Amino acid sequence: MSELISIIMPAFNVGKYVEHSIKSVQGQTYNNWELIVVNDGSDDDTGDIIKKFKDKRIIYYEQIHKGASSARNLALSKIKGEYFCFLDADDLMPNRSIQSRYEVFKKNSNINFVDGTVIYMNSKMNRIMKIYKPKFKGEPYNELVKINSNCYFGNTWMIKRESDTDYIFNEELTHCEDLYFYINISKMREYSYTKDEVLHYRVRKDSSMSDILGLESGYIKLYQFLKNDGNINLIYLKYKIIRIMFLSYLINYKNIYLGIKSIFKIIIL
Repeated sequence: MSELISIIMPAFNVGKYVEHSIKSVQGQTYNNWELIVVNDGSDDDTGDIIKKFKDKRIIYYEQIHKGASSARNLALSKIKGEYFCFLDADDLMPNRSIQSRYEVFKKNSNINFVDGTVIYMNSKMNRIMKIYKPKFKGEPYNELVKINSNCYFGNTWMIKRESDTDYIFNEELTHCEDLYFYINISKMREYSYTKDEVLHYRVRKDSSMSDILGLESGYIKLYQFLKNDGNINLIYLKYKIIRIMFLSYLINYKNIYLGIKSIFKIIIL
């Protein structure tokens, strides 16, 4: 019998999207899965929509609003699968998303994480904006702490569950939490990927200045958390964070002053 794959879905005020997201899981060619959906205190019709699904493989929890990391942690405490992955409630899984990643694990028992191609779509999911393809195989730790994109798009890895590992998101982080999660579980472990599509990522236009400030705060906290690891090249990490934040302010807000202000904030860490 095929092994159980757990899928974790935090959901907050996604009534417009969550039905399609869940249906994309139901459409998988690989059928032995469980979907753990955690309604993170939504005040729209998110919960009502999820409860309409009668599929016994869909397991539903509710909590007061604590953020995506808390919702994922609740789900992680409930999963039963030999492997697990994540799906945000506004994104979609192509129908071979689980199958393709699982097949990579079966070809090499030393693999701990499997990623794949990500298609960035517009908010209506009817136009491709760009395509992300992993380019790295091996131990991903050093690549992650350099914030290199050759093995990291976001929360797209399928992970082999191991009894000696604590899978916990840092709930102090509202941005960069998935990167920090992967860093913490990636030492001495192997990453690979499939060329197949594993995620259709919805690019939503309802972001605001609070998002970019949150990103800045997230990178600062990430840097501070990683300072205690003597194996990390902190100078390079700081340079990479500065570059990301300056370009973020420049591209999204066309504001050089805010970009320079962000640079000084990070330099003094």
